[in-house]
Amino acid sequence: MKHSEFWLRMEQQLGSGYARVWADQHVMRELGGRTASEALEAGETPKTVWRAVHSTLELPASER
Repeated sequence: MKHSEFWLRMEQQLGSGYARVWADQHVMRELGGRTASEALEAGETPKTVWRAVHSTLELPASER
């Protein structure tokens, strides 16, 4: 997964106005107590971060 696909999925789930805010503010245990933005900046793959987001938001399996 590319970063662009990650952000597209975030926008599809949270809306274009809220996706980046959520990614900057919501801390996830699955990412070692980091936000999605922090994890991406630290070098985590977008796929790994998406899996954490998917789990946190309790999205259906079809959205993986």
